[in-house]
Amino acid sequence: MTGVVRIAMVAGEPSGDLLASHLIAALKAKLPNAVFFGIGGPKMQGQGFDAWWPMESLSVMGYVDALKNYREISGIRRQLKKRLLDQRPDIFIGVDAPDFNLGLESSLKSAGVPTVHYVSPSIWAWRGGRIKKIGRAVNRVLALFPMEPPLYEKARIPVTYVGHPLADIIPMETNKRAVREKLQMPQDVPVFALLPGSRRGELEAMAETFVETARIIRERFLPNAQFVVPLTTRETRLQFEMAIYKLQAGDLPFRLLFGHAQDALGAADVSLVASGTATLEAALIKRPMVITYKIAKLSYWIMKRMAYQPFVGLPNVLAGREVVPEILQNQATPENLAEALIKLYEDKENAEAVAEAFTDIHYQLRQNTAEKAANAVIACLS
Repeated sequence: MTGVVRIAMVAGEPSGDLLASHLIAALKAKLPNAVFFGIGGPKMQGQGFDAWWPMESLSVMGYVDALKNYREISGIRRQLKKRLLDQRPDIFIGVDAPDFNLGLESSLKSAGVPTVHYVSPSIWAWRGGRIKKIGRAVNRVLALFPMEPPLYEKARIPVTYVGHPLADIIPMETNKRAVREKLQMPQDVPVFALLPGSRRGELEAMAETFVETARIIRERFLPNAQFVVPLTTRETRLQFEMAIYKLQAGDLPFRLLFGHAQDALGAADVSLVASGTATLEAALIKRPMVITYKIAKLSYWIMKRMAYQPFVGLPNVLAGREVVPEILQNQATPENLAEALIKLYEDKENAEAVAEAFTDIHYQLRQNTAEKAANAVIACLS
């Protein structure tokens, strides 16, 4: 294609920022004259993306949080829609954030702008009726997981299975000894990675529980245990530090990292992970983990009633069985989490079985994602 290609994108959280940044890099290699703009995060901006609003303006969790921020988010969407309809980009790519993006995509598609939705909404997990809305809103869906394309094909919605970029980035084997050396952590002590989430709301719900879990592990089970905690922003780091201060846990050996979640997981024997993309990272690094989550009671009740799957963690969903334990909501007490983590730490045979199951998932998802996604976008442009 000749001339400037104008590509609008919206990503609403760190996982979308990562996906979009790889897609931008792959598209730039094929379309050197492309320009990218809309709503995005630091990784997208690192690829030359022009962020009209920062990604954080859309980062909410659960129904209750979304309702609290409804007015602000609606205002952003209204302004963005007007600007995009005025400027008419060559294509729009909504990266995840379906509650924000699908309505926007619908308006743009009706106005003749081709639309791609990158990351299928979890119609296999809950709210399957959304597939009709998706069909009206998009010219093509880019699906990350192998169980998704058949659902779209059945509904006659164009779909491309692209796999997950994390499966391309993360090596098939991660050397624990080498990662500990890199982080200057001792080789001969138990190390637990604690990933309490990437959003402020997640830290509000989980930070103190994670700190208290670490205390119980040290006091009751493994007095030499160490804890590595990757946090994505200054705000979430401050929230975790405040939880340590509030619980008077300054004597516990927490190693706080800015980002570097994969290093934290690679250094660990076992991980405690708030449900989300981080559970997939942990699975691709092939360590045992406990998946946990707490959201507002009303949000949880609604999601529970609408769910089709017995699991919330992606590793278990992809495996089709419980490979690692999920301890959620009221069950997610520091005592329960500490006991589950210790059980996993002690069961070396189970660790091998977990690694085997996660290796299968890794091969399924390793598809050269950015290249496949870029080709699908270019086909829509044509």
